[in-house]
Amino acid sequence: MAHKFDVLTIGNAIVDILAHAEEKVLLDLGVTKGMMRLIDADEAARIYTLMGPAIEASGGSAANTAAGVASFGGMAAYIGKVATDEFGRIFSHDINALGVHFATAPLSSGAPTARSMILITPDAERTMNTYLGACQQLTEDDIDETVVGGALHTYLEGYLWDPPAAKIAFRKAAAIAHAHGREVSITLSDSFCVDRYRAEFLELMRTGTVDLVFANKDEVRALYETSDLDTAVTCFRQDCRSGAVTLGGDGALAFREGELATASAYPVETLTDMTGAGDQFAAGFLYGIARGLPLKAATELGCMAGSECVGHIGPRPAVNLAQLARDTGLRLS
Repeated sequence: MAHKFDVLTIGNAIVDILAHAEEKVLLDLGVTKGMMRLIDADEAARIYTLMGPAIEASGGSAANTAAGVASFGGMAAYIGKVATDEFGRIFSHDINALGVHFATAPLSSGAPTARSMILITPDAERTMNTYLGACQQLTEDDIDETVVGGALHTYLEGYLWDPPAAKIAFRKAAAIAHAHGREVSITLSDSFCVDRYRAEFLELMRTGTVDLVFANKDEVRALYETSDLDTAVTCFRQDCRSGAVTLGGDGALAFREGELATASAYPVETLTDMTGAGDQFAAGFLYGIARGLPLKAATELGCMAGSECVGHIGPRPAVNLAQLARDTGLRLS
């Protein structure tokens, strides 16, 4: 069946505000390093006053992945909710400028566009404090059947499981994709997100609502409530047809239809910011799968994209990923 898009991603449309911070700032805020927490408007204002010089950049996990797919030369689309405010205009401009199809109607009144205050400690770990705002207004009415049905792969972010209306939109998109013979994936997003929705995520996997699941090593261990990675991966392979686990400096592993593949991380001159590394791994992996590459080749593209991301501030590629892949000697088709 003909398709218009390689990958459609659906998630929270967020503008990131990134700043370096010492560990003491996290202590003053009373937050756990490496977590993502949801905050209200007042807390967002308080955190902003404690931040040092910041960089503003369009973000949101699934939007970052769409940007990565486009950087590989793939045909990407995105569904997410912004407001008709300054941050909403910035987000819309940025994602369309990358060549990603984004046509979700903005919210004309009510909550403002979401923003995430991201504190980056000297070890490059990121702690996210997210005010969802307009993101929470994504509903099933925003799911365009033409776009979903026209995408080889629909990718959903686990953070969507927080707002009830978005959860309904998530299931509608998965049903449409499957009705058109397409594939659906989810990223578990965060170990704290897994703790909130473990049973529901397992149900999505075991019932085939999702075909492919992305996780990092902490998330997959949280999913199966074990400290042993091998045990978690064994359970993961039993519950899901396809999956990928990122392992930080040890690269990644992926499985699909009984096949298992591994890939190494790529050298990084300076580990700067881990924000978006998993999003870019998913971009490379999904691009490879959509273009019919072998499992190992797709996993290698994911590792390359994730490694590029951690070498600079911000969650999106700083270079053209297709050219980087060619320079690295990796397959693109």
